Amino acid sequence: MKRLFCAFAASVLLMGLTGPAQAQYTFTTIDVPGANYTRASAINGFNEIVGWYEGDGFRDHGFLLDADGSYTTVDVFGSSQTRADGINDSGQIVGEYVEAISALSHGYLREVDRSYTPLNFPGAYQTFPRAINDIGQVVGTYTDASFCCHGFLRDVDGAYTTLDAPGATDTYVFGINIVGQVVGTFSDIHGDHGFLLDVDGSYTTLQFPRARLTYPSGINSAGQIVGTYEGEVGMHGFLLDVNGSYTTIDVLGGYDTEAVGINDAGQIVGSYSDGKSPHGFLATPN
Repeated sequence: MKRLFCAFAASVLLMGLTGPAQAQYTFTTIDVPGANYTRASAINGFNEIVGWYEGDGFRDHGFLLDADGSYTTVDVFGSSQTRADGINDSGQIVGEYVEAISALSHGYLREVDRSYTPLNFPGAYQTFPRAINDIGQVVGTYTDASFCCHGFLRDVDGAYTTLDAPGATDTYVFGINIVGQVVGTFSDIHGDHGFLLDVDGSYTTLQFPRARLTYPSGINSAGQIVGTYEGEVGMHGFLLDVNGSYTTIDVLGGYDTEAVGINDAGQIVGSYSDGKSPHGFLATPN
């Protein structure tokens, strides 16, 4: 778990389970032209999508896909790798980059004018911003000197707050909505668990029914949550609706679907494999 989310990373809800959601969505594949692989990570209310792709030389680059279908590469100057993880309705983008000299990961905020601001949790070894909401609050994960992972919130005034789930040995934060609800994953002596951190400070464990592992990663203003779970065979995306029902989301004909981001219209982005390499996808409700 720590390797997955930190290297370049209460009550249990057991709700009703529904079947795969192919019929409920229209799926569109997202591939950056000429890329070895593409992963989509977030979508805003204007259908702008961000993610990252592998180009020549096995280097990762962030990308912005506009609603008109045009791609823009997002690269932090002086980095060996860049990923774009979150975007809000203002067009602000957050993500992480690997510094070419130190090989350490740092966070960044990219403004609409394409200027960059460093985002680094004070005193952290590495910082991984994952999402930004429409008022500019940023959440993500940082590692300390002991290589333990902690969630964080960066408020609009620039102040940082650590977010650690109760009893967790490691906490990973991936999503935040406009009201300040946060989703992520934590590890304890029993394994890995998904969670929702509500505005009153309470943590609720999220568990896809009968899944081995559950990784919530995105939440919209209505409180709909998307993420990925590990089933008996492979990884599958899921939607947790506001009524408490879970729906499996699998790209038809694909393998290992991961649902990562959701906007207020219910459009979902993520990635899947065709058996050879990952591709991004957009799932639009029918």
